[in-house]
Amino acid sequence: MQKQNKSLSKGLCVLKEIMSSNKPLTANILCQKLQIDKSTMSRLITTLMTEEFIEYKDNTKEIVLSDIVRKIIHKDDRQKIVEKTKALLDEIFYLTDECAYIGILDNNSVLYLNQVDKSKRVLKTIDSVGLHAPLHTNAFGKVILAFCKEANIENVELKKFTTNTITSITKLKKEIEAVSQKGYAIGIEEHEFGLCSVAVPYFNKRGQFVGPVGISGLSVRMDEVKLHELGQKIFKLVNSSFV
Repeated sequence: MQKQNKSLSKGLCVLKEIMSSNKPLTANILCQKLQIDKSTMSRLITTLMTEEFIEYKDNTKEIVLSDIVRKIIHKDDRQKIVEKTKALLDEIFYLTDECAYIGILDNNSVLYLNQVDKSKRVLKTIDSVGLHAPLHTNAFGKVILAFCKEANIENVELKKFTTNTITSITKLKKEIEAVSQKGYAIGIEEHEFGLCSVAVPYFNKRGQFVGPVGISGLSVRMDEVKLHELGQKIFKLVNSSFV
C-alpha cells in the first residue's frame, strides 16, 4: 500500500508539473525537474496517458494535458470571462453597430468565447462561438500575439487563405510591433474575402491579459480608414472597463 501511495504521489506531481507549465514538456525535462528516474517516469507517463489525463502533442514527444482535462480545467474560467464581459460586448456593439466578440488563446489559435449582434440586418456574420481561427489572419489573433505572454509568433504556421493573408514572418513581426504600439489591430480580408475585423487587448483588474475583444463585419461597411477609427474608439471604451 505504501508503495502504491508513493507511485500515486509521484504521478500527481508529474500531472501538476504539466498543468502548471506554459509550454509542452518532454519526459527528460520532467525527470530533471522532479528528480525521477527515466524508467519510473516512463511508467507514470504511460499510466497517465492510459487514464487520458495527458497526451503527446501532434506527432512529437512533447507532453500536454488531454483535451478532456483541458476542458474541465478551463470550463469555469471561460464561463466567468463570458459572464463578466457580456455588458462590455453590448457596449462595443452599440458603439460600432457591428458584431462584438471576446476571444482567448487556445491551441495556438483564437477561440471565440462569445459574441453579441443585436442588429436587425438580414445578412449577419455566422455564430462563431466555439470556433477557432489562425492567429495571423485576423485582428483578434494579432492582439494575442502582441499582448499574450503564452503566444509564440515563431510557432505560427503562416498558411495562406486569401491574397491578403500575411505569409511572411518578417511582415507579421512588423505588424505585431505596430499593434503593441497602437493598442489595437485590424484585419482586412485576411481569412475570408469580404470580412474584416478590429480588436484590442482586454486586461483584468490585476493587469493580466484576458483576451482580445472587438468586432468583425463585412468589408463593404468598413474600409481601412473606418477600421482604424473604430480601433481607437474601442480602445478608449475598453480601457475604461475592467473584468
